Amino acid sequence: MTNKEGYSLLQKSSLIVLFQRLEEDILTFVKEQLQRLHRLLASDYPECPESEEEEHSSREAVLNITLDFLRRMDQEQLAQRLQDSKNSVTVHLRNRPHQTVTKVYRCFRLTENIYTELYITEGGASEVNQEHEVRHMETASRRPASPETTITCEDLFKARPHSPEPIRAVLTKGVAGVGKTVLTQKFCLDWTEGRANQDLQLLFPFTFRELNVLRDTQFSLVGLLHHFFSLSKGLFSFQQLQLLFIFDGLDECRLPLDFSRTPVLTNPTESTSVHVLLVNLIRGSLLPSAHLWITTRPAAANQIPAEFVFMVTEVRGFTDSKKEQYFRKRFRDQATAVISHIKSIRSLHIMSHIPLFCWILSTVIQKLLEQTQVPWTLTQMYIHFLTREMVRSLGKLAFEQLQKGNLIFYECDLSECGLDAAVASVYSGVFTQVFREEPGLYQDKVYCFIHLSVQEFLAALHVHQIFFSSGRNLLSTPHYESSPNGHLDLFLRFLLGLSLPANQRLLEGLLTQTGSSSGTNQEIVKYIKEMLDEKGLSAERRLNLLHCLNELNDYSLLNQIQEVMRGGGLSNKPMSPADWSALSFLLLSSDSDLEEFDLRKYQASETALLGLLPSLMPPSLISLPNCGLSPHSCGPLASVFSSSSLTHLDLSNNYLQDSGVELLCSERRSAPCKLEILR
Repeated sequence: MTNKEGYSLLQKSSLIVLFQRLEEDILTFVKEQLQRLHRLLASDYPECPESEEEEHSSREAVLNITLDFLRRMDQEQLAQRLQDSKNSVTVHLRNRPHQTVTKVYRCFRLTENIYTELYITEGGASEVNQEHEVRHMETASRRPASPETTITCEDLFKARPHSPEPIRAVLTKGVAGVGKTVLTQKFCLDWTEGRANQDLQLLFPFTFRELNVLRDTQFSLVGLLHHFFSLSKGLFSFQQLQLLFIFDGLDECRLPLDFSRTPVLTNPTESTSVHVLLVNLIRGSLLPSAHLWITTRPAAANQIPAEFVFMVTEVRGFTDSKKEQYFRKRFRDQATAVISHIKSIRSLHIMSHIPLFCWILSTVIQKLLEQTQVPWTLTQMYIHFLTREMVRSLGKLAFEQLQKGNLIFYECDLSECGLDAAVASVYSGVFTQVFREEPGLYQDKVYCFIHLSVQEFLAALHVHQIFFSSGRNLLSTPHYESSPNGHLDLFLRFLLGLSLPANQRLLEGLLTQTGSSSGTNQEIVKYIKEMLDEKGLSAERRLNLLHCLNELNDYSLLNQIQEVMRGGGLSNKPMSPADWSALSFLLLSSDSDLEEFDLRKYQASETALLGLLPSLMPPSLISLPNCGLSPHSCGPLASVFSSSSLTHLDLSNNYLQDSGVELLCSERRSAPCKLEILR
């Protein structure tokens, strides 16, 4: 063999080794990128992955190859969704005069063609709220009874005219899916792009889900920031900077936030547990000049003592005009017909104040428009949204965790229900892995349904399926008796809706045996109407039972009352409690604002007033003369003062007695009401 041949052979051998290494490196890189793209698609609010600039072109190449192969597999919709995710925003902390480091953090995709402004109110207390969130939605969806102070996220930390003190800590409440997390991301995006809050020099966004998994780890505050924001390691002093810490999802916190026994800490370089750092940040012991923004669902708001909260705000979701704006963005030429359909169905219209529900509803309608059919009940809408595979795998988990009141779950919870955690993350958009897979950083993975209503639907379907396949009744325990906060109200609506043959046909192949027959459904309707005629039932319980009738496609009570009202004979009709419930439901469902409420148009009686008052949108004028009212009416009437823009109240020729009038006057003095004339 000549030297030339030997050299050539050596070259070939080296080339083989080189390409073997190259193949391994490329396969490893492509596998990692495909996993990243999978995680991106497995969430409807995907996180933007941290990346280095030099890898950008390689990632783009893998993305383009993936798009090409998806389209070859006739997965155009999935390819388009992945294509859209290219617009995901990576937000950089920009260099400031006092800042020598550029940081990258993950944020949700926010684009101008998707984001719709949220309705945020200022004021309120950080007390615990035991009201079920579906009831809270229905209450919040009504027209405000009195003018509310609204605020934009850009103005959260700006000084108020009535208070010279700077706003240090803001607590923002809101039900699941109302847009709290997206709001914090919008705040960060506007700051980063120079649109708002330019007095802030550094933003540190955290979620309690991230902090939960570090509950047994020791950090200094500086170390914690370096841990989450690796590019901040050149920054050691924060005292002279304007900082904002964002802590999203207090309701998911599993740290022991004990403000009475946690030791005081003032040194940001001293190591301790994460909950001690958090408590002292909120107290103001650590970095007292820093701003804090904490978001939470209402039920967990009282975990932060009131003395540490400078301002409470509430995210209410979409106003009616913003709802329409959202649907017009989604449906364009078909928007008018879609909006009209949603308005015609009370349960859908109420829920669409929640942005996440708007997305679910839009997803379903988009699919069904091509088939010229749209959902008419809440149950039908969720059947179309969820797939058979999801229901089979996740129903048991949804039900058992609903029993426990859990809205977030760990891998051990999945395992107890026979679920593989790796499989769970595949269910795109419904059951999402909220932590990235990063060995050595996170020990636990946390899972959740995108909305409480999804969990309740799956739980109802699981109960229905078990009963008709095995005869076992999962609800035969006292745990499922009615509760004061409306727990399981929406679950009950779904459970009854699933008994309809039309809905069972949508789930053909999933339900092993048909549910209730037509005759049985009529018995259920009859039973609900008998319950509505019972005395002592709360107004909220009555309204939910009417929603249940709607899910069963029974509108007879409502139609009867509407027919009598059209004939003008309601004041002479003997009214049962069920009739009053139906009338209350119709008044609540009305799109038109009531300028004057005259009880004599319905029935001039105390029973009528007490039946209608809980659902009344208080107008500026209420007329109740000659209605046979007693002191018993004055308590409920007094509560209207503090929650309405009522200016005129006519109570003439009734039997209120001194005690009733004293109660009204006492409330008039103490409540911030606008009453001008009291007869």
